[in-house]
Amino acid sequence: MTSALQQAMEQRKEEVARRPLYVYDLPQDILSTLTQQDDTGQGPQNNVLSSTDEVVPESRTESAAGAKSCSLCGVAFHTVEDQRSHIRSDLHGYNLKQRIRGAKPVTEGEFEKLVGDLDESLSGSDSSESDDEDDGDARKETTLSALLKKQAHISSNSNDGEGAVAPTKRKRGSGKPPIIWFASTTLPSNTYLGVYRAIFTNAEQESEPTILDIVRKKQLAPKPAIKTPINQITGVPLPEAYKEPHIFLCMIGGGHFAAMIVSLTPKQTKSIPTGPISKEATVLAHKTFHRYTTRRKQGGAQSANDNAKGAAHSAGADLRRYNEQALTEEVRALLRDWKGMIDTSELLFFRATGNTNRRTLFGPYDGQVLRQNDPRIRGFPFSTRRATQNELMRAFVELTRVKVLEVDEAAIAAEKLAAEEAAKQESAKAAKKATPTAPKLSEEEETALLHTSQLQALIRRSKVPALVSYFKSNDISPDFAFQPPDAQQHFHAPTSLHLAASQNSAPLVTGLLSKAGANPAVLNGDGKAPFDLAGERATRDAFRVARSELGEAKWDWEAAHVPVAISRAEADERDAREKKEEAKIEEERRKAETARLKEEGPKVVENGPLGKAAGRGRMMALGHVAKTAQEKREEEARGMTPEMRMRLDRERRARAAEERMKRMQSGS
Repeated sequence: MTSALQQAMEQRKEEVARRPLYVYDLPQDILSTLTQQDDTGQGPQNNVLSSTDEVVPESRTESAAGAKSCSLCGVAFHTVEDQRSHIRSDLHGYNLKQRIRGAKPVTEGEFEKLVGDLDESLSGSDSSESDDEDDGDARKETTLSALLKKQAHISSNSNDGEGAVAPTKRKRGSGKPPIIWFASTTLPSNTYLGVYRAIFTNAEQESEPTILDIVRKKQLAPKPAIKTPINQITGVPLPEAYKEPHIFLCMIGGGHFAAMIVSLTPKQTKSIPTGPISKEATVLAHKTFHRYTTRRKQGGAQSANDNAKGAAHSAGADLRRYNEQALTEEVRALLRDWKGMIDTSELLFFRATGNTNRRTLFGPYDGQVLRQNDPRIRGFPFSTRRATQNELMRAFVELTRVKVLEVDEAAIAAEKLAAEEAAKQESAKAAKKATPTAPKLSEEEETALLHTSQLQALIRRSKVPALVSYFKSNDISPDFAFQPPDAQQHFHAPTSLHLAASQNSAPLVTGLLSKAGANPAVLNGDGKAPFDLAGERATRDAFRVARSELGEAKWDWEAAHVPVAISRAEADERDAREKKEEAKIEEERRKAETARLKEEGPKVVENGPLGKAAGRGRMMALGHVAKTAQEKREEEARGMTPEMRMRLDRERRARAAEERMKRMQSGS
């Protein structure tokens, strides 16, 4: 019994997938068994449907016939055209961006929820020949680019530490998922039916708990095609003669305009006189316009470019301005002609990208038909392409067709557990990597750090007077221990005298001992006194001279490891003697190097003849090469002012001219 029931459910699902359901004409068996999936968390399968963050796109498949699918977005398609349309859609582009960022792709419902709060009507990617207009010089801003810009703006605000910043413009839409999901006992438990929220009025959306009753009330019985009286001038059915529910759809952008009034009551037709009865949509009126208004290479409307850079003076610009005005007049005239049917429409669906297009539809202007505050106005809750009659019909079919979603609950549950485990592991790793925050320093510790940096800077620059003055003006002991004491550099040089000795700065050592009164017996972490860190004789002599000048009773010189004291005169005498010995050694080295070069270098005959093989450089060194004419001229002009050089050049040219004249006369 159970297997037979499941088989019947699967067969019914295949029938629904093979022949899509019309939301205003649902089969009685499905309509009577519909149950709403509550988004508040109390409905069945809520963990799959209402929590969009946990839906795994790869684990769901559209119940569509055929093998065409998109592995990135996890959807299947009826035809190749649908697949190509999906590849050009904003959903596919957004998921590509998500993959580049290393994030998970989103489902169609999640994407529509993301774009639900955008300020403009949704508009998808047009074909390659169409360039919709924008307010600036760039090409039109699509839904995808607007969404990415919004996310980047939110990310930058959060990085600045400002938290969540409320948008400056009023949000449109309720922020709820664009599709309301239902289940039916005639279908498998993992199969759900979805209806766009946009096809319900504002009052119906507010009473969502009774949405099932509203869906049942909206059911319309198919009627045979009957001839409806129309206006002979406009070709639109007369409002007083046509009482069936209908909606108005309109798209405008890039110089393309398309509008359509479609009846919601399905029409019974026969493809052949003896064939079965089929149901079709009834288009009450439709119209399309196209004008050349878009700057093809640069993108954007001509009026937008004029507002940004001023009016351009060219034949193409004049033509585009004229076409924009003509398109505006044609659209507004059409809206006036259709006013009766528009006023009686249940809903108005629009896609108008850019300020110019919105002004064309919503004015203000005399005899305005459409108002922006009309509660019937809706945006298309999916991506759309260039404004054409076929695109409007596709949008109508998409709005009124029931979505069928098959969910792999086991895969989603496994993915959810895996995500939870990964989150726990990431949090554990973050806790391990988190470094403890440094404790807040007291005022005394901050002052000690400041003194340490100042003293070390003065010692490295050998500023003896400034160093002594800093100790006195700040009332600091010359044996002040650098902070923090556990730093590696402070372990070997904890005081100013240690640092000066390690840098072999004899003047600093003398100033600290004689003028500042530093203690030479202070030891560092290795148990070494400042004298032990001195690497040069002059620095060590500075300690011995200080011992002589300060006296034996001043400090414990033995504990400071300072040898026997010497006077300053003895130290200076020894320095002079050492310098003299070093100079003598350097002179002897140079003499030996010169003798070696003479002995090992090339032999040159002082008065012998020099040939070409001797080389010009060698001949010039020995003074056997005559100077060239250029060298003579440069030697003559050396030290002259520019005026004197010009005068000398004129004289040379004059003498050269005289010599040429003499040679010519002698030759003749």
